[in-house]
Amino acid sequence: MKNEMLVAAIKNGTVIDHIPSNKTYQVAQLLGLHQLETPVTIGYNFLSKKLGKKGIIKVEDKFFTDEEISRLSVVAPNIVLNIIHDFEVVEKKTVTTPEVIRGIVRCNNPKCITNNEPMKTLFHVANGMLTCHYCEKEQDINKVELV
Repeated sequence: MKNEMLVAAIKNGTVIDHIPSNKTYQVAQLLGLHQLETPVTIGYNFLSKKLGKKGIIKVEDKFFTDEEISRLSVVAPNIVLNIIHDFEVVEKKTVTTPEVIRGIVRCNNPKCITNNEPMKTLFHVANGMLTCHYCEKEQDINKVELV
């Protein structure tokens, strides 16, 4: 069987792999890829042994900060980032959920100060649950609404 690449290789940049297909555009939005000047390739519904179907995003000449990567953990916690230099993978990073999530998720308590004042949300993460720093309301990380 002949192996062929479905998406062109990039010389330098980041390949975001193993994205659940239905989360691909959410990942692109969270990373603000629409604001970049460099080429971005977005593909989804590729066959995957792990996920059945997966999305993949290739971003040329862009290397993401740990803060940018931690944002992804809210929507797609098991994605893999491949750092590319001269067409070679030089580093692989698996996204992990941080202990604190700031300004990414909306608090589901309508009376929380973050829903009534112009301030960023702050959540503490433990065992798949987010606890609001301000009102202490808990919510399941898999059922959150993004800011």
